[in-house]
Amino acid sequence: MSRWQLFGSLCATVFLVNLARVVFAPLLQPVAADFGVTAASLGIIASATWLGSALPRMPTGYVLTKVPRHYVVIVTGTLLVFTSAFTGTAQSITHLAIGAFLMGLSSGIYFIAANPLVSELFPRRVGRAIGVHGMSSQFAAVLAPLVVGGILLVADWRTTFFAISVTAAIVTVFIVFAARRAELPTAGAEDRSLLTGGRAQWPLILTGVTIMGAVGFLWNGLFNLYGDYLEVVKAIDPETGRVMLSLMFAAGIPAWLITGRLADRWRHIPLMIALLLGFAVSVIGLTFAEGLIMVGLWSVLTGYLFFSLIPVLDTYLLSSLPDRHRGSAYTWYSSTMMIITALGSGGIGSLVAGGFAYDTVFLVLGVIVVTIALLLGVLFKVDMLPDDATSTR
Repeated sequence: MSRWQLFGSLCATVFLVNLARVVFAPLLQPVAADFGVTAASLGIIASATWLGSALPRMPTGYVLTKVPRHYVVIVTGTLLVFTSAFTGTAQSITHLAIGAFLMGLSSGIYFIAANPLVSELFPRRVGRAIGVHGMSSQFAAVLAPLVVGGILLVADWRTTFFAISVTAAIVTVFIVFAARRAELPTAGAEDRSLLTGGRAQWPLILTGVTIMGAVGFLWNGLFNLYGDYLEVVKAIDPETGRVMLSLMFAAGIPAWLITGRLADRWRHIPLMIALLLGFAVSVIGLTFAEGLIMVGLWSVLTGYLFFSLIPVLDTYLLSSLPDRHRGSAYTWYSSTMMIITALGSGGIGSLVAGGFAYDTVFLVLGVIVVTIALLLGVLFKVDMLPDDATSTR
């Protein structure tokens, strides 16, 4: 029962750290209005959050070769308390960008510690555990636009960050008590070298980075600039745009749960390639969609396919990696792909601010993802991809 209590506290924590990452997307427009700039030019703010999520992953992986994972999880909650309050006091774009970066640190540190821990808590049901954990994270993404909209009706955008700070303090207290009572797994006790794990498992790491790096870059730019994209290109007002962004994230709730279970039953590589192709096609379809209903349908499909890919890829990696390398190899994968992902909103925002059309940028990136998916399919056919079917724990 103690493992379930710890798992429940992890689900509460992942809700908060993911909220800290995604809350900037629905806030870009009110923040832009407050500072007198365009929303597209603030893509760098969202990128700062994701860059903050990317950079501490490698150092955290090293720390985890020395200290238990649950200690690091507790640190993430404490960090979020102070960084959220700092961000709420922002009086300049520079201050806000620094705050966004600092808030992102908590998620980067958390996922490196928590994802391997979740897989080790339930080694026979990795896909299901990853799916439930991810679904908890997804609720934050779904609620973020609605919560922001509700707060903006009665207060300014800074109140959002103060609310996150207070909630993080409460959740952190709960996870301290849960960790003290938990019976912790010892599967990763021999994982004591980042370099050894990286060298031994580089084919798996490279496969994961290729898939999630390409998809993550496109997704990061799409969802962070989604409200501005709908207003500028699709002529959809900001309030409706926030609701549609919420629906896009809501599609991820069943995606995490359903596909997480499928990942325990089906071969991972063919499933990942199919989802990769589907995601790319859905983004391309969104660029051609016209009217509120069609844009909404393509948006929901895009969200569903993206959030279906993550639990399959995580299950593929975490169940394929041996105990002695799991944490360190996952650190290499996660830190590398997050650096690529973090550049998405800033890169796409800069291209749009420089004169390129949103649809053109999304279309080209979608075609690139299709190309990568087809290449992976060819490599799989000729047995040049590491196959989880031959892996052992």
